[in-house]
Amino acid sequence: MIALVLTMVWNRRGQATVLALLALFGVTAAVAAPAFLRAADRAVAAGQVANAQPSELSLEILSQQLDHRHDAPGTPTSDVSLPNTGAALTNMPGFKYVYAVEYPTVGLDPNDQNRTRFVYRQQVCEHVTIVAGRCLAGESDLVIGAETAARLHVKAGDSIALSFAVHVKGPPPAFVADGAPKSFLVAGIYKVAHPDDVYWGPHDYFTAGGEPAFAGSASLTSMDKGGVETTLDGYAGPGALSVDRLPAIRAGLVQLRANATQLGPGLQLSSGLSTLMTRIDQGRTAAHSIVPVLAVCLVLLTCLTIFLAVGYGTEGRRPELAVVALRGARWGQRWWLATGENLVAILIGSIVGCLTGQLVVNVFAAWRFPGVGADAGLSSLRWAPVAAGAALLTALAAERRQLATPVAELLRRVPLAARTGRAIAAEVVVVLLAAVAVVQLSLTGGELTGVGSFATGLVVLAAALVAGRLLLPWATVIARRALRDGRLGAGLAGFQLSRRPGAIRLFALLVAAVAVAGYAAGAVDVANRGRGVQAGLGTGADRVLTVAPVGRQALLEAVRTADPTGRYAMGVVRVTPDKRHPPVLAVDSTRLAAVADWPADGPRVAEAARLLHPAVAPAPLLKGDNLSFDITTEGFPDGKEVTVTAVVSPIGDLSDEFVRLGVMRAGRHTYSYELPQCAPGCYLNSMQIEGGEGSTDVSGKLTLHGMSGTPAGPMTAPGRWWGGAGGTVQPATGGVLFNVTSLNGLPDGMHVQPADTPLPLPVASAGNSDGPVTSGLDTRDVPISHVAQIPAVPGLGAPATLVDLDYLAKMADDGAQSISEVWLTSDAPPSVRDGLAKAGLVITDDLTSAQVRRQLDEQGPALALWFYVIVAVLATALAAGALVLSAAVDRARRVEDLSALRGQGLSRSALRTATLWTYPVLVAVAVVAGVLIARLGWLLTGWALPLAGLDPPPIPLPGSPHPLVLAAAGVVMFLVLALVAVLSGRRTLRLIR
Repeated sequence: MIALVLTMVWNRRGQATVLALLALFGVTAAVAAPAFLRAADRAVAAGQVANAQPSELSLEILSQQLDHRHDAPGTPTSDVSLPNTGAALTNMPGFKYVYAVEYPTVGLDPNDQNRTRFVYRQQVCEHVTIVAGRCLAGESDLVIGAETAARLHVKAGDSIALSFAVHVKGPPPAFVADGAPKSFLVAGIYKVAHPDDVYWGPHDYFTAGGEPAFAGSASLTSMDKGGVETTLDGYAGPGALSVDRLPAIRAGLVQLRANATQLGPGLQLSSGLSTLMTRIDQGRTAAHSIVPVLAVCLVLLTCLTIFLAVGYGTEGRRPELAVVALRGARWGQRWWLATGENLVAILIGSIVGCLTGQLVVNVFAAWRFPGVGADAGLSSLRWAPVAAGAALLTALAAERRQLATPVAELLRRVPLAARTGRAIAAEVVVVLLAAVAVVQLSLTGGELTGVGSFATGLVVLAAALVAGRLLLPWATVIARRALRDGRLGAGLAGFQLSRRPGAIRLFALLVAAVAVAGYAAGAVDVANRGRGVQAGLGTGADRVLTVAPVGRQALLEAVRTADPTGRYAMGVVRVTPDKRHPPVLAVDSTRLAAVADWPADGPRVAEAARLLHPAVAPAPLLKGDNLSFDITTEGFPDGKEVTVTAVVSPIGDLSDEFVRLGVMRAGRHTYSYELPQCAPGCYLNSMQIEGGEGSTDVSGKLTLHGMSGTPAGPMTAPGRWWGGAGGTVQPATGGVLFNVTSLNGLPDGMHVQPADTPLPLPVASAGNSDGPVTSGLDTRDVPISHVAQIPAVPGLGAPATLVDLDYLAKMADDGAQSISEVWLTSDAPPSVRDGLAKAGLVITDDLTSAQVRRQLDEQGPALALWFYVIVAVLATALAAGALVLSAAVDRARRVEDLSALRGQGLSRSALRTATLWTYPVLVAVAVVAGVLIARLGWLLTGWALPLAGLDPPPIPLPGSPHPLVLAAAGVVMFLVLALVAVLSGRRTLRLIR
């Protein structure tokens, strides 16, 4: 019996091959999904490690050694000696460790406000480049940084004396020697090629403001020193943070914390490893949620294809099954002869699919995840038996009806009448399951687990079945109309589709395949555009330079000097967050249109910039290195005098200055203040009027007549000044009157400012258009007017507020410096950054949108979507295989029928139309329906896919596929399937005589 079945397989090897291929595709999907997830896990871990900060790849164990120079001999200490206890702290698998000692010294830098970091660090000579002299060799050798050497005019071969130092608060604050000096030889001058290398740990050795002086271990014992800082830095070696080792790393970190606690409170353990591993876990979780969605779709599609293919094949073997029944074969023999041929093909395809699934992932991983590998293993086969079993059960279900059909019916050439009622009932069940899955997905908030992971597959399958049930019957209507119109070819093609058993399922299969491919293309498109928005709008500009604290007006001036054209650079300050108000971004709005990444669906950036920066009168400009203020004071009782402080912004200086005029004396006086920075000019930002400590009910009047020889007359126009709480401001004869009514409850006093800014301050709002105030740079509330509504503020998202930095800085009177940013365009020339450095700005970080995009591309969601490309290819192959098998099964009967019609006078053109256009037309309609169903499936389930990456910024991301992407996917599917259909039709046409 087995030999007979194998003979049947060989005689119909074409159909068997197609069926085996269909089973192969299904099992390939079942094997490829876990295999791909395994490869994606490794790629996620590798990508996160590659983009991690050094602090996330290392750990630091710190022990402060106290000053024991004055302790009596034999006095016990609580210090923890890292060299003696290091063995208990170096248990992290795959980590390398570096011992280091550091303390401050003086003697190299003549400025006593700067200390020289004296550092011993193991293996330092292997990680620096000596540009002059040599590296460490002797007990008194020292190497210093090239920038330090150039700044202090030190060269290799010089001798210097260093002393241990301590910091005193002063005034003025300074580092002072607290130990005997020791002579050192400057053995060499070094540079560091990679200051962000994980070897250097979290010590910030090479940040702005200084480089350490490195010495050998012998120098530690020979130098008179007090308390020092000792550290044991561990950093991950190659492969230490691969996905397989993460459990051991977690266990090692827990044990390390326990050991550090046991050794005493003198040890401090800090590490960013937990943060890194959390990100890796989040990326893996996202990938494990995304991949199964279309893997399930593909398995369901495979089952539908096999059901259709087996049903078609069994339909073509009806006379053969009738002969077997007439010869009196037993029921078991009939089942084996009927199903054996298909089961053997499916079994062979399943076995090969186990290998093919892993091979596909191996090839794909080698291309897309180079250096990571797919890590093949038996765990990838865990779903293969399920997929193979589903294929076998589907084949048995497809053959059940033919085996139960009486012999008389099997001998007839008329196809069995479709059991429409049962078919519709089954389709209704599928529709109900899809509805339940969608509701479940919605109720769980988009959790792609359990039934939720089947939602997309069920929706696609249900919609495809409904489309087949609704659309295919129109083929009969169109065929009849074509016959009435004399178009025989079109009529015969239409009847071939409408009267073919299983035609509805074939159409549904094609629709579902197109929908799956369209859904995959849509997911890739939405995620790709989302990552682009995150990298651009989320970063704010093509390049963002973080700048050390600097005065706000000084920032604007430095940027404008470095980029006088206004095309490449823009000063930015992120206002300190305030829980009462949305985040605020202050920008130089005159450059906003040229530099910032602007939300695509917002108002025109040029119009928004114009609204943020309306024209106003300029601020008073004071010139001279000795500022003077002509003020009349009256009405303040004895003991309740006030002090006045002016805040000015010197032109060309990096910080604001306070002009402290002191206590106001009764009558008219001129108050002077020496400030050389104002020789080129200073803009007056504000004046602060404060009462004495503990005084209450302070009231009186101050009249400002002039400043530094500049009369106040031009500034006496109504609205030229404005004041805060505590009093009023109004024009007066010969000046400006500051009427102080009460300073109660105002610890900072009354603030008076020139009205060189619009009030209320115009802002552009994202997600918050009703607040009357926002946070200022000095933490005081600033009245605002919402002049524009935008979807998101660049670099912040929504809710957030965008304001003009120039105006917001003038409204602040704290004179403080802010951590600032300079945003650059992608084509900004190097001269712009050089100009910023010449202006005194210290750049502490450099981030580009391209960097952010690369990081996003290495996260779990982006990597998981590559599996959707594989799914789209396999779905196309399934549909093509179904077309080939359908045409092959139909070929003999169609050749016989059309040959007879040809003998009765059917024209050659009509014959070509009936033969070549049957399936291409079916494909065209299926593609249109499939694209629409892909869109429907996305609306119902696509929102649940975690495509946005890890910790996405609060910015509006694309939520739907672009119509052109879905259309392009449909066109590609049509071209492939139509080509298959035409080639199959041409083969049938050649056989017709």
